Amino acid sequence: MAASNFSFDIVSEVDLQEMDNAVNQAKKELAQRFDFKHSKASIEYNRDEKKLILIADDDFKLRSLTDILVTRMSKRGISQKSLKFKDAENAFEGYLRQEVEIYTGIDKDKARELVAIIKGLGLKVQSQIAGEKVKVSSAKKDELQTVIAHLRALDFSIPLNFVNYR
Repeated sequence: MAASNFSFDIVSEVDLQEMDNAVNQAKKELAQRFDFKHSKASIEYNRDEKKLILIADDDFKLRSLTDILVTRMSKRGISQKSLKFKDAENAFEGYLRQEVEIYTGIDKDKARELVAIIKGLGLKVQSQIAGEKVKVSSAKKDELQTVIAHLRALDFSIPLNFVNYR
């Protein structure tokens, strides 16, 4: 890559501290909500494993719990697309338990999809897959900004962040 080239990386990351804050706010709301009074509903957050565990009395409360969490996340700038909800399963005494994974990194298939989208723009940019990110470079900053604008406008299946712009 020549010194005159400009580049940026496309990544999919979640600020775990913001996730922490969103979960704490959701827990506070849960404690104050009248419809959850005398309920064993809870949200557990394992930051190291990037997992959440939602426990609710029934399907309706589980949906409400999910709604509380997603609302708090969006207020903290965390995309709902970064969550991967597994099927709810029966837990103790008829309660429902749902595991939620916090999705980070771009897998190979999604990275290939991004590269194909960028190539389809017909700009003079190079894009390559580098681990869990996609590196995009060009001699012109304008073309990189066009790529970023196009990707932001797409409703891609995972949240995209643009970092290391130089």
